[in-house]
Amino acid sequence: MASGAPRVFVSHLAGIAVFDPNGDQVGRVRDLVAMLRVGNRPPRLLGMVVEVVSRRRIFVPMTRVTGVESGQVITTGVVNMRRFEQRPTERLVLGELLDRRVRLVDTGEEVTVLDVSIVQLPARRDWEIDKVFVRKGKGGALRRRGETLTVEWSAVTGFSLEEHGQGAESLLATFEQLRPADLANALHHLTPKRRAEVAAALDDDRLADVLEELPDDDQVEILGKLKEERAADVLEAMDPDDAADLLSELPEEDKERLLMLMRPDDAADVRRLLAYEERTAGGLMTTEPIVLRPDATVADALARVRLQDLSPALAAQVYVCRPPDETPTGKYLGTVHFQRMLREPPGTLIGSVVESDLPPLSPGTSLPAVTSYLAAYNMVAAPVVDASGSLLGAVTVDDVLDHLLPDDWRETEFHEPPQTPGVARHGRTARGQ
Repeated sequence: MASGAPRVFVSHLAGIAVFDPNGDQVGRVRDLVAMLRVGNRPPRLLGMVVEVVSRRRIFVPMTRVTGVESGQVITTGVVNMRRFEQRPTERLVLGELLDRRVRLVDTGEEVTVLDVSIVQLPARRDWEIDKVFVRKGKGGALRRRGETLTVEWSAVTGFSLEEHGQGAESLLATFEQLRPADLANALHHLTPKRRAEVAAALDDDRLADVLEELPDDDQVEILGKLKEERAADVLEAMDPDDAADLLSELPEEDKERLLMLMRPDDAADVRRLLAYEERTAGGLMTTEPIVLRPDATVADALARVRLQDLSPALAAQVYVCRPPDETPTGKYLGTVHFQRMLREPPGTLIGSVVESDLPPLSPGTSLPAVTSYLAAYNMVAAPVVDASGSLLGAVTVDDVLDHLLPDDWRETEFHEPPQTPGVARHGRTARGQ
């Protein structure tokens, strides 16, 4: 390596933007592709896996990369938009090399890979992995445990072996700022083995958020690899309607066993949802909308709407009911929308501004009728009320869209925008071409 050649640790590349020469963003880096070589020769870095606007993952050869600097990657602007498919001889650097247990050649001591660095070879566009950042001692949740050191690639051995029980702490650190939908997308593209390891390393709330964004098959696969007690904890952390959808995919005996392990109150909400047909308001609704009594003030309502864990659709309105306040409630009185609250003094009683002119949905309302209701009245959520007048829950527009889109919509790209000038769609042949 020539003196002064730039070295970049790959954890710093995860999620950074990729631009063409005109300054237009092509996408974001989701992984790097390397090819291991015989002996102790450092692996050659073939290219980057870049997620474009449509969520398609494409391959950008390192020969197309003109700069890696200041938190961004610059390309020549000519990229192949064909979906990336990993080849048998290739390794994903973030997905497969980080957290691996390897051995130091000199001492035989087992260490954990926390990061690797890449460097551009002199007078060429080729890049290779040159150094490995490792931690001595046992792997575990405490990432600072044990001495850390940076060694040459040739100073470690074990990258070519299939590893069982590989950790995921370093991989998760590279994706910690991702939204749940984006982390779910990253998880979907990992191998089943790595998917299970990452899921095991996530805390219950984060895993619950990610599961809600995954395709059904991935949800069932991940839940099935968790210990039953932890699976029940994760189901409790999910929105009741999402937990019910997931449990409905399981065999009856597995579903019942997990429900028995859940807290009684959480299990009761899920059981109520499972009792309704899937494509009805009752099957679509969440049982946890914002419910207030009529003597609550606008200030009380705004404080509830402000809660960070609420989705935008649920935070758009509150439902005014007689006690009890938990669903199924006492008599449903009406709805107050967020914009109306902003126009009223904080001390105004919420019962004095309630809107009761729109009829609520019944739990048996069909999906097409729910869709028409939301569209006709420009609503992002609608109350679901039973024959006795009790509020059972609310149907949100995101849950409606989940059921209107094709079953595999999470596994496909968004519709692609018009092609950016300078970004060509050439067929890919060999890597780096």
